[in-house]
Amino acid sequence: MFGYITPDQGRLTDLQKKRYRAFYCGLCHSLQSRYGQVGRLSLSNDMTFLAILLCSMYSPPDSEDTSRCAVHPVRKHTFLRSDWIDFAADMNVLLFWLKCRDQQLDDGLLAGRAGEKVFRNKAKQAEASWPYQAECIKNTLDRLWALERTDSPDSDALCNLSGEMLGACFVPKPDDMWASGLRAVGEGLGRFVYWMDAWEDYDQDIRAGRFNPLKQYHDREDYDQFARNTLELLIADATEAFEILPLEEDLDLLRNILYSGVWQRYALRIEKKYGKEASLLDE
Repeated sequence: MFGYITPDQGRLTDLQKKRYRAFYCGLCHSLQSRYGQVGRLSLSNDMTFLAILLCSMYSPPDSEDTSRCAVHPVRKHTFLRSDWIDFAADMNVLLFWLKCRDQQLDDGLLAGRAGEKVFRNKAKQAEASWPYQAECIKNTLDRLWALERTDSPDSDALCNLSGEMLGACFVPKPDDMWASGLRAVGEGLGRFVYWMDAWEDYDQDIRAGRFNPLKQYHDREDYDQFARNTLELLIADATEAFEILPLEEDLDLLRNILYSGVWQRYALRIEKKYGKEASLLDE
């Protein structure tokens, strides 16, 4: 669920790197102030993207500050404050708790059990602040998990449910005139992430006897190209909706993530499998 919506650092300017880091550290500080030090364990690049998107959409960060922390004990670092960063922090905690719950249900992993227990009350706090989003996310994930456990799960339906889940996280104001556009960005990313995660984890899932929605396609001669084409179609839904939004700030940074950053883990896996010269990733 986490780890795909990241910037391509190699294609960012120094100023863009500094700007992204200020948002990332702002999210970290928000998690600490709202959920304690343990809240920082859930920190993700994925929700940093959401924080940047919402600040670009509605209003820039309220303030900029500097601080030291356990990660940066010597030199002060810059971080941003905003209600939209706080919203992203709440969604981050809720999603992290559900990820741990999923791990607990699937494998009974110690990390999943511990994370589910530690973040249970923190997730309830986030639910209390954002009941609409929490209800949508939890109901959608329950449907997704139930479908995964059927005899003949529909991969398209599973992708769509993942899209619904992340789409709800992208809508802090459901009645806003641009809510449908923001939701479409989140839905496209949710579908892309679900397929990418299934593609990346396929061998590991099969060895462990876990469900993987791509098993029905894996014997195709053109499997890798089919997976690539599907991923391109799914991310196109997100980028098309994104380009329609009336965004004002950090457009280059957001485009870096959507058009390049989300492909980084894919590119590494393809390069490892085929070699750099045979990469399927277009430059």
